[in-house]
Amino acid sequence: MRLTRIYVPDPLVPGGDIVLPSQAGEHLTRVLRLEPGAAFTLFNGAGGEYSATLAAGTGKKVMARVHDHSPADRESPLQVTLLQGVARGERMDLIVQKATELGVMRIVPVLSERSVVKLDAKQRTRKREHWQAISIAACEQSGRNRVPDVGEAATLGDAVAALASGGLHCLLAANGEQSLAAAAARALPARPIVLLIGPEGGLAENERQFAQQNGFVACRMGPRVMRTETAGLAALAILQAVAGDFS
Repeated sequence: MRLTRIYVPDPLVPGGDIVLPSQAGEHLTRVLRLEPGAAFTLFNGAGGEYSATLAAGTGKKVMARVHDHSPADRESPLQVTLLQGVARGERMDLIVQKATELGVMRIVPVLSERSVVKLDAKQRTRKREHWQAISIAACEQSGRNRVPDVGEAATLGDAVAALASGGLHCLLAANGEQSLAAAAARALPARPIVLLIGPEGGLAENERQFAQQNGFVACRMGPRVMRTETAGLAALAILQAVAGDFS
């Protein structure tokens, strides 16, 4: 039976007790109805995971006893940053969730000319917290012990300016001059890898030119045009397959 996994943003010390985040504690005791002494797994994003047992709580505080550390590493050998045009509603939630499962290292939501979604400064902060929580939940489900960083939504210019130089930078386009699989096979094990995906309406021509002027190569993934919530996930799957992460 697979043990429940819980993320905590705190240092974990074998033999010590910790107070679980309120939502996690409620999930263990009220949803799963675990009793004191029940086993589960903790991780804090620093690498590896810890066995743990539920301890008796006081009031609304749910306690856990931390046990042995395991250096379990289920990360991809690739360091992929996904520059994702912000999609509407649940589509963006799905992208963040599945990209995390597929091993992405970082996600940067991009606001472009054709973005349907418009976010002010307060909304950007709130959305980042929401998407980061989705990524954490995906790590708990998928077995990852390192949590991808989900950045605050940024303009394409700001997102590109913040990238490190070197590695493979791909702009996904239906009419790209080369296939993503071929580009990846030639470049791997290039680090870092950056994938740029437009929003529902795609990138404007001036944005595509800007990306290519800044080192991005236009890559295709086959004869069909994919929706924004499909393209990045398919690209991640291609890269992981080429890199051997799916072997």
